[in-house]
Amino acid sequence: MVPRRSFLTALASLSGVALTRPSFALPRSDTWDLSWLDQLKGRHKQVFAISALKDRLPLHVVGNYLDAHREVFGLAYPDINTVVGIARQAFPINAQDGLWSKYELGRRWELKDPATGEWARRNIYYDAMPAPPGKVVGVKPLQARGTIFWQCNNALNNIVRDLAADTGQPAEALRAELIAGFNPGVRLIPAHTMLLGLAQEHGCTYEQL
Repeated sequence: MVPRRSFLTALASLSGVALTRPSFALPRSDTWDLSWLDQLKGRHKQVFAISALKDRLPLHVVGNYLDAHREVFGLAYPDINTVVGIARQAFPINAQDGLWSKYELGRRWELKDPATGEWARRNIYYDAMPAPPGKVVGVKPLQARGTIFWQCNNALNNIVRDLAADTGQPAEALRAELIAGFNPGVRLIPAHTMLLGLAQEHGCTYEQL
């Protein structure tokens, strides 16, 4: 039997750990700007969730969705709304070239640059990527067609922990650097799972890539 005093001491210790905020804890909920969800007013709207980078082609599906609605119904933004939700290990899609180069994201994620055949030191997803004839796919071309990209904060914090452990940098400063290095227009959201629900409540369909 564990002595009552020892048990209470251990419980108090665990409670203290549970209540301790990490150095890069989530901001308070009232700091999150989710008003962009109310701007999803298209006749058709879909979230594409990406949590891993198995190949360099996940964004082609988003392009196909937009192309099909244009070809079949003659519709484009703002009648068509597309959102790409980035979580877990898909972070490099949202990172600018400087982060890819400094933190060797190509090597870490085992992503080769199609132009060099070496580990990518630039965001190979950002500009137009190799695609079938007549297809233009990439973050920037999709944003030009109204696509919104989000970054899960929980996933970001996991990346911060990994990079901080590897580089020895303070986690808080590293997190700020990663956020500053997002592609233009990326929206930082509290949690991927939360936004998938909220987006569906705003009328979006959902596809896991």
